[in-house]
Amino acid sequence: MILATSPGIWRRLGGVLYDGLTLAALWLLASAVFTSLYGIAQSGWPRLLLQSFSLLLIAGYFLWCWTHGGQTLAMRAWRLKVVHANGMPLTWMGAFLRLLLAASGLLAGGVGLWWALLDKDGQFLHDRLAKTRLIDVSR
Repeated sequence: MILATSPGIWRRLGGVLYDGLTLAALWLLASAVFTSLYGIAQSGWPRLLLQSFSLLLIAGYFLWCWTHGGQTLAMRAWRLKVVHANGMPLTWMGAFLRLLLAASGLLAGGVGLWWALLDKDGQFLHDRLAKTRLIDVSR
């Protein structure tokens, strides 16, 4: 049972673009911290370690935000919130599944986002598969 309305596709995509800027900032932060501690990481194990550190930082950001209030910085700005399909807050497992599915959809050429144009409720594919949804939290 959904108690809140779903936001339009343009607000959803605005949130995605804004989250992309946040990801770029997190990637730069991870790189700055790593290189100040370990130096340049152009190849070999330093590069793998930097990539792993960056991935963990970004995944941690999303998981923490989605399980503690349901909103990333971008989602706050665009007045969006992610919840389970039944309206309950996301659990760690629900957030982790959503993150894996969203990343997979982006890596597959953005198919998870394009799906919203065909979905009867305008949901992204990762939300449909993870049984989550974005809701409008406008005042």
